[in-house]
Amino acid sequence: MEIIEKAPAKINLGLDILRKREDGYHELEMVMSSVDLADRLTFETLPENKIIVETNKAFLPIDKRNNVYQAAAILKARYGIQDGIKISIDKHIPVAAGLGGGSTDCAAALRGMNRLWQLGLSMDELVSMGVEVGTDVPYCVYGTTSFIAGKGEIVRPLIPMPQCWVVLVKPRISVSTRKIFQQVEMDQLSHPDMHKLSEAILKQDYEMMLAHMGNSLEDVTIPKHPVVQQIKDRMLKYGADAALMSGSGPTVFALCKKYSRAQRIVNGLKGFCDEVYLVRTLK
Repeated sequence: MEIIEKAPAKINLGLDILRKREDGYHELEMVMSSVDLADRLTFETLPENKIIVETNKAFLPIDKRNNVYQAAAILKARYGIQDGIKISIDKHIPVAAGLGGGSTDCAAALRGMNRLWQLGLSMDELVSMGVEVGTDVPYCVYGTTSFIAGKGEIVRPLIPMPQCWVVLVKPRISVSTRKIFQQVEMDQLSHPDMHKLSEAILKQDYEMMLAHMGNSLEDVTIPKHPVVQQIKDRMLKYGADAALMSGSGPTVFALCKKYSRAQRIVNGLKGFCDEVYLVRTLK
């Protein structure tokens, strides 16, 4: 038996860091949504009790360092699954980009194995396993526009964000989320209001949503990687309704109601960065 699960990229419409927690993590409030740039995972059962992960990107680890491998190991151990599994990952989401590629693959793996082995696990049960792998995994299990709190384990689905075009631009650098969080200095951060942002989405008020978008981590990443600000500036120059770094970066996204403006941004950024994607928000 073979099944397929899509793993869409996420964008941070908002990210606020409230404080450093006693456990070493940061207390966060975020609003995330998903776009139709996605990896594709294929699952097959194996007669031998082993985990095999394959991918079309040679530089990605396929052993215990891989989030999908970790998800399979956790689920098999927790529910005593003796069957083996082969998971093939067809990657389209840029790696180390702030788009949740590893997290959404992990979430898709949990959803896929739940279906494959007919375990009947609830979203909460999948989330409890996912948070052991990464703090963005709980959101990615749901994959729908949500308010997120805690270190990422508290997910409150909203309604889909107002439909628009999204231009994703990743410069030729990679950013380590862990290293960026290690360099956070609380007294130097801006604090966008995630509750106002959530309210705007619930009202389907596009202009209000744009007004309350923001990302505390821009204050850390941009001084170290000025190209992020350069991309934002170019996007706004070419007519973006809003431009913001996603996650810890370095990917920047632009929102546009009009397709013509989104296409102008794509054309304007293609010579500046190799990885430029024009996508839609997911319903």
